[in-house]
Amino acid sequence: MRLLLPGTLVVFLLVLVEVGLLSPSHPDPVRQAWTPATSSPPEEMRVSLAGSPHLGPTHGAAAARLSSFHAERAPDVDDEALTAVVRRLCVTCHNDRMSTGNLSLQGFDVANAADRGEVTEKMITKLRLGMMPPPGIPSPGADTLLALVETLERKADEAAALNPNPGVRLLQRLNRAEYERTVEALLAVPVDASAYLPPETISDGFDNIADVQNISATLLDGYFRAAGQVARMAVGDPDAGPRQATYKAPRTTAQLEHVEDAPYGSRGGISVVHHFPADGFYSFRLEFHPEPTGYLYGQTALDEQLEVSINGERVALIEVDRWISEADPDGIAMRTESVFIQAGPQRVSAVFIPTYHGPVSDLLAPVRHTLADARIGLALGVTTLPHLRDLIIAGPHRTTGVSQTASRSKIFSCRPTAPAEEEPCVREIVERIGSEAYRRPLTDSDVDGILALYRQDAEVGGFEVGVRTAIQAILSSPHFIFRVEALEADAPRNEAVPVPAEALATRLSYFLWGAPPDAELRELGRTGALNDRAVLEAQTARMLADPRAEALATRFAAQWLKLQRLDVIHPDPRRFPEFDDRLREYMREETELLFHHLVQEDRSFLELFTADYTYVNEALARHYGLAGVAGSDFRRVAVDDTGRHGLLGHASILTLTSHANRTSPVDRGLWVMEVLLGTELPPPPPDVPDLDVTASEDTESGRSLTVRERLEMHRTSPTCNACHQFIDPLGLPLEHFDVTGLWRIRDEGNPLDSRGELWDGTPLENPQDLRQALLDRKVPVVRNFTSRLLTYALGRRLHPQDMPTVRSITRDAETQGFRMSAFIHGVIQSDAFRMRGPEVMARTSQETTP
Repeated sequence: MRLLLPGTLVVFLLVLVEVGLLSPSHPDPVRQAWTPATSSPPEEMRVSLAGSPHLGPTHGAAAARLSSFHAERAPDVDDEALTAVVRRLCVTCHNDRMSTGNLSLQGFDVANAADRGEVTEKMITKLRLGMMPPPGIPSPGADTLLALVETLERKADEAAALNPNPGVRLLQRLNRAEYERTVEALLAVPVDASAYLPPETISDGFDNIADVQNISATLLDGYFRAAGQVARMAVGDPDAGPRQATYKAPRTTAQLEHVEDAPYGSRGGISVVHHFPADGFYSFRLEFHPEPTGYLYGQTALDEQLEVSINGERVALIEVDRWISEADPDGIAMRTESVFIQAGPQRVSAVFIPTYHGPVSDLLAPVRHTLADARIGLALGVTTLPHLRDLIIAGPHRTTGVSQTASRSKIFSCRPTAPAEEEPCVREIVERIGSEAYRRPLTDSDVDGILALYRQDAEVGGFEVGVRTAIQAILSSPHFIFRVEALEADAPRNEAVPVPAEALATRLSYFLWGAPPDAELRELGRTGALNDRAVLEAQTARMLADPRAEALATRFAAQWLKLQRLDVIHPDPRRFPEFDDRLREYMREETELLFHHLVQEDRSFLELFTADYTYVNEALARHYGLAGVAGSDFRRVAVDDTGRHGLLGHASILTLTSHANRTSPVDRGLWVMEVLLGTELPPPPPDVPDLDVTASEDTESGRSLTVRERLEMHRTSPTCNACHQFIDPLGLPLEHFDVTGLWRIRDEGNPLDSRGELWDGTPLENPQDLRQALLDRKVPVVRNFTSRLLTYALGRRLHPQDMPTVRSITRDAETQGFRMSAFIHGVIQSDAFRMRGPEVMARTSQETTP
C-alpha cells in the first residue's frame, strides 16, 4: 500500500530538511553568530543546539516582542547570519518557482536589503505582526526575529537618509467631495456633484489618489455642465423656464417618526434643500407608495394630511385622498397650487401631520429592499399609514426677478451705475472670485481671458449674464479643476525642492478641511511664509481648531475604516426589522464623531479602541439599549459594557463586515487585518466555493449550522486554510454581535462558540480579547494608521522610500503619548508633505509599492 502524505505535511518536512532540523550535523549560523555572556543560548530560542524544535509557548512571546515599542534591544547578529536565516526559513516557500504570497526571497541579502525596498518592507510588516514563519513551521527565537526586523528597518532608514526622495504627486483634480466643498466655500451654493461627475476610483482605500484619477472627455464634459449649472444657481436666472426636480424618500426609511430637519411635530415624509433659480411660482407633486392592488397603501387611515413647508413655514396643506389609485390619470399622486418662492437654496419639507400619538401598527420594515420591487411588502408586516414616495418640485411657472441671496452677496461686491463702470467692476469680481477659485493670485493673462468671455455675453444679455459667464469660465478652468503644483521655471528638476508655498497651502487645506484654503492661508502662501516650519505648525494648530477639521473624520477616517461599505449592506428586513436608512446614517455618524472627538480634544489614537463612551442620538441609543437619551441630536454617553468599548463595538463596523442575512467572521477578520493591521492576503483561488453555498444544515440531525460550523467545513481544504488560519481568529471574537451590531448568545438557535487562536498562539474569545491583542501589537497598528494618514494627506500611494518617514512619525508620536496632533503635525512637517522629489526618481518610485 502506498502512503500519500497530506500537502501540509510534505511542506513541513521540506522545511525541516531545509532548515537542518532533520540533520543535526547541519549547523545553525545564528547559533554560531550568537555570543552571549554565558555559554548557553537563551531559553526562548525555538531551534535547539541539537537541531530539534523547541515547541514551548514562545511563539506568542516572540510576536509580542516584535510588536512592542518597548522590547529590549535585539542582540547584534551580523548580516551574513541573518541572510542564512532568511534562506533556510523563508526561501522554501518564497522562491522564484512557488512565489508564495506573490513574494520571492531567492537571492535576498540582508546586507543589501535597501536595494530591494518593496520586498524588505513586506518582510518588515509580516515580521512585526509575527505572521512569519507561519503556524506549524519551526521558528527561531524572539531575539533572532527581532534582530532580523530591526536590521532590515535600520538599513532601509539609513538608505533613505543618505538618498532622500520625498516623491512627486501627479496632477490631481478635485474629486466629487472636494468639488462640492470647494463650490460651497467659493459661491455658497450647495451642489450634488454626483449629478454631473462619475463615481471616483478608490485606490489604496481613498478617492483622492492622483495617479488613478481618470481624465476623459466625458468627465470634463461633466465638469463643464456642472460649471454652467452652478453659475446659474449662484447668479440667478430671471429668465429660467419650468423644470422638474424629483426627490425620493428611500424605501428603507421608516415613515413613522420625525424626519431630520423637518418641522417639529410632524412624522415621516421628506425634507430637502432645493435651489430655486428665480423668484417665481412653483408647484409640488406628491406621490405615494401603492399597495400590490394599485390602490393607496394605508387607505384605511382616516383624515391623513400632508404639509408642504418652505424653511419651516407652511405653504400648502393637502387632505390625502384615500381612494386614489394607479388607474387614475395622475396616478397615486396629489398636487398643490402654485406658490410664490424666492430664489436661492430653500429647505422644502413634505411631511404628515400626526393624527394621534401612541403605538402604531407598523410592526416591521414597511418597504421591500429589492430594487426590482418598489411596492410596500405586505409580507413584511402590517401597516395602516400612507407613505410618501416622491416629492417633485416644478417651476418656475412665472418669474418676477431674482432676490438677494448669499451667493449673489458673495459675487456682486460692486454694482456699475454707468457703462464705463461695468468693466472695472467685473475685473474686481473676477480677480477676487478667480484668485480664490484658482487658489493663487490671477495673472493678467487669466483675467484677460475671462473678461473676453464676459464681453461676449454681456453684449447680448447684460451685466449679470456676462458675470454669470465669467463665473462659468472660472469653474471650467483647469486651474480650478486641477490642483497644480508648478515649480518656478528656474527650480532644479534633479533634486528635492520645497513645494511652492501657494501649493503647500492647498495641500494643507484639502488634507485638514477637505476644502480650499481660506484668506489667511492663501496670503501666507502668496508671501511664501508658509514654508517656514514654525508658521506651518501654527497654521496646522489653527486649522485643527476650526469646525472644518471635521473632514478628517468624515473624509479620512470614513474612508480608512471603509464606512462607505455601509451603503451596500442591506440587512434582511425579516430578520432585522428595526434597520433602516436612518439607522445606517446614525451608525456612520457615531464612528465619525468618535474620531472627530479624538482630534478635537487631542486624545490618544489608542483611545479609538479603548473609549468607554460613544456618541448616540435617541434612535441609535434605542438600538443599543442605552437609556436616558432623547431627541435627534448626538451626545456623548458612557458605555458600561466593556465588550462595546471603542471601534470594535460600533454597529457601523459590525454591519459593514456582515452579509444581509448572516454575520461574516471572514469579512470581519479581513477588515481587522487590512484596515487596522495594514496587511493583505492574496485573493482566494477562483474555484473556492463561497461560504453561502456550504451546507447549512447537519445532514443527520437536520439542525441548522452556525456560521462557525460552516466556516470549519470550508477550512478543511488546505488551500482555504492557508489564509483562513490568519483571518478567522480575528473575526470569530466578534461573532456575539449580529448583523446590525446587537449582542446575541445564539446563532441559528445554537449556542455561540467564538473561541479562536491567533497565529502566534494567543487565545481569543470575545471583543475584549481582540482589543487587547491589537493593543499588544502597537507597532503594526500605529504604523498602519500613520501610513494611511500620510497616504490621504499626499494624495498618492506610498512607496518603499516613504516607509522610513512612517517609522519616524510613529516614533515621535510615541514620545507624545500617541496624541492625534502628533501624527497630524508629523505628517505635515515631513519632507514627503513639504518637499517635492526629483522627477526622474519619482517616476521610478511609482513603479512599486510596499
